[in-house]
Amino acid sequence: MSISKNNNSDIAILLKDTPADGVLRLTLNDSKRRNALSEEMMTQMSSALEKASSNKDVKVIVISANGPAFCSGHDLKQMSAGREDVDDGKSYFTKVFASCSALMQQIVNHPKPVIAEVSGVAAAAGCQLVACCDLAIAADSARFVTPGVNIGLFCSTPMVALSRNVSNKAAMEMLLTGEMIDSKKAENIGLVNRVVADGVLGQETIDLANLIASKSTMVIETGKKAFYSQKEMPLYEAYEFASKVMVDNMLKHDAKEGINAFIEKRQPEWKDK
Repeated sequence: MSISKNNNSDIAILLKDTPADGVLRLTLNDSKRRNALSEEMMTQMSSALEKASSNKDVKVIVISANGPAFCSGHDLKQMSAGREDVDDGKSYFTKVFASCSALMQQIVNHPKPVIAEVSGVAAAAGCQLVACCDLAIAADSARFVTPGVNIGLFCSTPMVALSRNVSNKAAMEMLLTGEMIDSKKAENIGLVNRVVADGVLGQETIDLANLIASKSTMVIETGKKAFYSQKEMPLYEAYEFASKVMVDNMLKHDAKEGINAFIEKRQPEWKDK
């Protein structure tokens, strides 16, 4: 296990487990700040994701957290301190929200699947983080909230990810009321894939990650990129695009190997190409 430290303390705010069977676990470990997306946390997460994108040993990434909160969103104390600047914090706020938006897009655009393992509360940008991940497994005790309206700050950037993962009415209810929802409702509205008992959360997540990691990396990367690309297209254009992707995919080694293995009733031997 390698450790990323906060430059201002000895706290390891992001833990990085060496990939086991192709699964890299990034664990938010700043429980004193409820795993807030501080500047330090966002920088270290972005760096870890960037390194993982070119690491052939990494096939799947799991984002988890230690402590009672999965992620409380932005560090409001850090944000409030920015108001002391001569422009009342405008430049600082612009920088922080741009960094957060870039991190969320980095997850969506990452070549490797990213799974959120959610225990505790995922609030504001923490809820956004869950929504940005490709998959999410939640503990029964997990809770989700976009509470910005309660403090005079609409959760506009979390809204982007939330509205792309759940229905408009479900997203608007969370955004307009600022009320907490439990894990079962999060599952019902599609914010998470499944809910499991707290004691088996880690095992359920790693089982899912291992299942995905057993597939061809080339195929998974192709599919993830195509999925998010076609979602933004009109229907006809999406089918035209997806057809081209399938043609390119069919010409790859692993497609030929996978189809032959199916016909011959044997396990495929992936070359990830």
